[in-house]
Amino acid sequence: MSMLTPPGIGGEYRVTGDRYPRMRRRRRGRLRIVLGGLAAVTALGLLSWGTLQLVNVFAGNTPPVDAAHAAGCAPRPSASASAAPVRAVKVAQPAAVTVNVLNATKRTGLAQRTADQLKERGFTIGAVDNAPPELDGQVKAAGLLIGTPDAEAAGAFTVLGAHLAKTEHRVDAAREGDAATSVDLVIGQGFTALATPAEAARTVTSLVSPKPSPEPTPADC
Repeated sequence: MSMLTPPGIGGEYRVTGDRYPRMRRRRRGRLRIVLGGLAAVTALGLLSWGTLQLVNVFAGNTPPVDAAHAAGCAPRPSASASAAPVRAVKVAQPAAVTVNVLNATKRTGLAQRTADQLKERGFTIGAVDNAPPELDGQVKAAGLLIGTPDAEAAGAFTVLGAHLAKTEHRVDAAREGDAATSVDLVIGQGFTALATPAEAARTVTSLVSPKPSPEPTPADC
């Protein structure tokens, strides 16, 4: 029996050698310290992020709009939240509109040529003359339409303006003796030519039957 063998132990259970076996304890203390440190760092990060968000809200700093909203590709609203439908504009028939063509430019014969073209397009032609002194050389636009409130309400301005782009309108309530659809067309310095019949027809169609603007498609986004 070896000197290292405790008393009472013999047989096959002998301790040989000159060292006793040692049992090591599990290092749970260090693991708890590491996990506690990670939890503290995570909590501190979340607290800092939340504080920053509150500061931005009270300071009025809002996050940037994402690309889909900026491009107009946000989710479509429901039918109840959609905008009001586009309303049609009242347009008079050309034959019901009496046009007095007045030339406020220095171009000779311009009033007569314009009156002849409007007559071919179905308008009723009244007076053809030079513009009165207070308007002579004072109209910078392509044309100035002058009529009564009834002429405006009847759509006389609208149908005549479709044949002459970039015109200005003036309602004169003092012209009570004029017919409801009598309009003065004062040709101004910006006049070059009447719109083509096809262009005028497209303008009238868009006013009578307006279409809402198309919504953005996924391809546009």
